[in-house]
Amino acid sequence: MAKLTRVQKASLEIASKGKQPHSIINAIKLLKTYPKRKFDQTIEVVMHLAIDPRQADQQLRGSVSMPKGVGKSARVACFCASDKVEAAIAAGAVEAGSEDLVKKIEGGWLDFDVAVASPDMMRFVGKLGRQLGPKGLMPSPKAGTVTPDIETAVAEFTAGKVEYRNDDAGNIHCIVGKMSFSDEDLIENLSFFLNMIIKARPAAVKGEFVKNCAICATMTPSVKIAI
Repeated sequence: MAKLTRVQKASLEIASKGKQPHSIINAIKLLKTYPKRKFDQTIEVVMHLAIDPRQADQQLRGSVSMPKGVGKSARVACFCASDKVEAAIAAGAVEAGSEDLVKKIEGGWLDFDVAVASPDMMRFVGKLGRQLGPKGLMPSPKAGTVTPDIETAVAEFTAGKVEYRNDDAGNIHCIVGKMSFSDEDLIENLSFFLNMIIKARPAAVKGEFVKNCAICATMTPSVKIAI
């Protein structure tokens, strides 16, 4: 068996510590002790919730602007009336339009991260279920991506507002920042998100709500958080 390098040994030692629940402060500090990478890693939180994703009243979905941002911007496509196109582009949209944008996406264009739509455009956007649905790009009122105020929505998502939604196993993933962020900024973002999800607890859920919680970076093992 090949001998482990010093870096590999250090990683394994830290990973073993990460299996024990830590306070938010200590979890951030421990995560930052992993070996550095040549790029600024994205930090994500994962929560395993005691919800039944099959029940509509227990599903969690929305969008959030972290107090300290997340260190990245998003490419936003905006479905809007022709008189709103210039305003949407000025707010940061990479593309804006109505039926013309629908046709462009039907033709295979998907070079965006978030789709925003005004309510009157959803009759056109509904045709894109096969293109947008599997990629999680379909605009939704719950996620804040269907709104009359498209300029504000485009500006917020372009600036780093992020969406979250539970998966079929009851997990929620969300970006909380970059490894280059200060401990204080990461702690504030993480605390803000955890408190928001806890407050959004569905009334139908009884007993323990958060079964497990952990943070990790792009190329690190996870670190458990005590809730």
